[in-house]
Amino acid sequence: MSRISYGNWITHGSQVAEEQAKKCVEAALDAGITTFDTADMYANTRAEEVLGRALTGLRRESLEICTKVYWPTGPGGPNDQGLGRKHIMESAHGSLRRLGTDYLDLYQAHQFDPTVELEETMLAFADLVRQGKVLYVGVSEWTAEQITRAAALARELRVPLISSQTQYSMLWRVIEAQVIPACEREGMGQLVWSPMAQGVLTGKYLPGEQPPAGSRATDGEGSGYMVRWLQDDVLRRVQELRPVAEQLGLTMAQLALAWVLQNPNVATAITGASRPEQLTDNIKAADVVLDAAVMTKIDELLDGVSRFDPTLIGVPLTALV
Repeated sequence: MSRISYGNWITHGSQVAEEQAKKCVEAALDAGITTFDTADMYANTRAEEVLGRALTGLRRESLEICTKVYWPTGPGGPNDQGLGRKHIMESAHGSLRRLGTDYLDLYQAHQFDPTVELEETMLAFADLVRQGKVLYVGVSEWTAEQITRAAALARELRVPLISSQTQYSMLWRVIEAQVIPACEREGMGQLVWSPMAQGVLTGKYLPGEQPPAGSRATDGEGSGYMVRWLQDDVLRRVQELRPVAEQLGLTMAQLALAWVLQNPNVATAITGASRPEQLTDNIKAADVVLDAAVMTKIDELLDGVSRFDPTLIGVPLTALV
């Protein structure tokens, strides 16, 4: 995978018009990004369609296309969600069709499903792998215990379970205590989403001021996920990171991306974009090395506002105020 990936949660099919989305994908490719992450539920399947059209005609072998299954799609009937065999099989075929590809590089369980036996879920994934429709399997927002159980079944079924897609940033460090050690034991890596805390770590949101017009915080689709970060005490601490970034010759966004990539269990940091130039800027973080003194300084500046509690894994984002 490329160290920086392109993800289209919130943007494609909803926040960003298709022509602009295509320009963002082209900018990602020009910047050297080869990994593209989406999900069937993003914009109720429209995000996959937009990404599929944007990637049409490109050499398939040069891309890593990743998508997910679990959350409701379609009209929301009883078979339109979850990790039961029927939904997994039908969703995989739907994703293949929308993305315009014969196979998925990585197919991920978008959330743990307590209503279905894990054996059923893993066997469905194993069958997709044996059919050649999926190359690798991953999970997203699973606890360490759930990951360990899935990894044991994957070994029995000879399924390549390789990754955990998790929220991770300077402000959200809940995977460090348990999930990352479990993944290291099982030979799995992290695909990090929201490495910039929904844009808060870019520094554009200022304490005591209204969010900038047109920003994610003013968009109905994305603003609900950001409430916990748009607090003045958090925003003041984030502004204290600005001199650190400037001293290193980095933007705030680059500093945030470089920080997550310092963790050796992180394979890639997923970034979205509403403008092509954002991707050109973000990719520069891929090769940045932050020394121990800088990492310690960041810890000190964010002490008291960063979240570490491992019990928050998998909790709905809108509940995390």
